[in-house]
Amino acid sequence: MKRMVNKSTMAFLLIAIANLAVAFLSFFILPPRFFYDSAIIIYDKFGEIGYFGSYPLTILFYKISGLRYLPFPIIALLQFPILIYILYRIGIPDNFEKVNIKNLLVYLGIFMIAVFIAMPSKEFITFLYVAPIVFMCRSKRFSFKKTIIISVLLLVLFGALYRPYFALIPVITGGMYLISLINFKNKTLTTLFYGLLIAFFLSLSYGIVKGEYFSEMSRELVNKARIGAADANSMIVPPLKPDTWYGEIVAIFYGFFTVNVPVNGLKHILSPQILVFIIWQLLLFYILLVRFSKCLKERKKYNYELLIMFILFSFFILQGVFEPDLGSAIKHKIGVFPLIYFALYYEYFRKELQ
Repeated sequence: MKRMVNKSTMAFLLIAIANLAVAFLSFFILPPRFFYDSAIIIYDKFGEIGYFGSYPLTILFYKISGLRYLPFPIIALLQFPILIYILYRIGIPDNFEKVNIKNLLVYLGIFMIAVFIAMPSKEFITFLYVAPIVFMCRSKRFSFKKTIIISVLLLVLFGALYRPYFALIPVITGGMYLISLINFKNKTLTTLFYGLLIAFFLSLSYGIVKGEYFSEMSRELVNKARIGAADANSMIVPPLKPDTWYGEIVAIFYGFFTVNVPVNGLKHILSPQILVFIIWQLLLFYILLVRFSKCLKERKKYNYELLIMFILFSFFILQGVFEPDLGSAIKHKIGVFPLIYFALYYEYFRKELQ
């Protein structure tokens, strides 16, 4: 009973209720471009429904579940509580009611859940799919070895059926893990640097076989069709075209820093909503980087936490390859928010299990 009435739980519930209202009202307030993906999913104008690929499977999910036949505000009232309940089951840390940077990041993250994925969304499915990885790390029933094996299988399966780049996460995670075993002066930054190089060599290998690199066949293709559009101001445009090996390596590093350390995005000072999200990403990346460094130094003590960190930073690296703009970068980060939530509060969750 104590858990249900303490200040942290009350703060969590009040924030959830306030953002449930945000989720419901979003349809009436946000501009139509926010619902472009949702319209594709619900109306399936191009007949994409199927069993492979993010759009086909998402369309199938909303049809089978019956959600596609409901108004968007009602879908929000159904989906948002499910996402919040997952966070609740992961756990509410002590001092959640206190206003500090870490808690503010989570408060804003919950707000973004209400804005971005309480509507019909591919990220809703991603959120549900990655949550079991966190629950395995929170449960004493799963050994560390079993957690790794199941997590890798889940990511590969998700990549095969839904989003192909998720299948690359275990590859980059494995490479970063091996690099982290070497004694470098700055192990954290070196591990990330080699993670980016691994992404580049994967793209280079793909380019040799298919004739085009990862960012060329994803980000460039999407952005070409958006040039001159109203929402094109947040596009990620590398200084070199990624149609050469050196252009691709520049695009990958540029993309990584743009979506994770977006200091170049501060030029959007006249767009407050973009500026707030940029500050959120800067603070989030910094805090996670500090925690990643701590986990690397005490890897035996923080083995489960380090696994989540490797998965998260591998995901961040892949965002630098595939993300077309800052808006989608934020939305996709919210799709893996269970991992972020666990990583931010891992000290509390570890203490709770002891």
